[in-house]
Amino acid sequence: MSATPDDLSTAESLRSGPTVRALGRFVFRFRDYLVPIGLAAALALTRPEHLFGSAAVNRWADLLGFMVAALGQTLRILVIGYAYIQRGGANKRLAAPKLVCEGFYGHSRNPMYVGNILLFIGLAIIYNSRWIYVLGLPVVIAGILSIVRAEEDFLASKFGAEYADYCRRVNRFVPSLRGLRATMQSMRFDWRRVLRKEYGTTFAWLSAAFFLLAWERLIHFGYAASAPQIHALLIAYVPVVIGYATIRWLKKTRRLES
Repeated sequence: MSATPDDLSTAESLRSGPTVRALGRFVFRFRDYLVPIGLAAALALTRPEHLFGSAAVNRWADLLGFMVAALGQTLRILVIGYAYIQRGGANKRLAAPKLVCEGFYGHSRNPMYVGNILLFIGLAIIYNSRWIYVLGLPVVIAGILSIVRAEEDFLASKFGAEYADYCRRVNRFVPSLRGLRATMQSMRFDWRRVLRKEYGTTFAWLSAAFFLLAWERLIHFGYAASAPQIHALLIAYVPVVIGYATIRWLKKTRRLES
């Protein structure tokens, strides 16, 4: 089927400016390093605060932040388990062997980035610094949006009318729940792929969450008063480390191949 002028103009409208493309590709290429650098900068330049000045309310905020991050992780697991998309390419450059439209990608064009945003929001709520809300989160979200725009430009260039039609049918971010059950029932969930692909991200955000919980208690109350809570967090963190090490071993020994 040949592309119509309207299809081509729609695909062209998805193209970004050169500055946005360059920024998106830069963030995409160095995303593994930018997150730790950003976290270190947040700890060095800001201090956690009690929500509404109340330690009791702040504990509920910690729980809320953990739940929001867990929701983001759940979305990532569902996306990877039902239909995994590959845009990493060689040398961390944008690439797409095919246009993936099945699984959760039939309900949101960027479900993994929605999961990432939820992860960052959850960690921000746990840390609860006004400067994280005012500056940190907007910078993170702007970085994610720049990656999305760069990917859209790449996909529009490579797939043209096919991608334009996909964009007309599927939301950029907010997942459509219509037909979601049928989508999930029509596909096999690949637990092995989830473990292979997602154990690193899971370990990273859980490590950050445990560290932030311990750090905010240390800042607010000092070590002597917060030692029992910090020790409890360390004990709770041990299964996370064991789980990470176990899954990594299973992956390296090829016991998780699908």
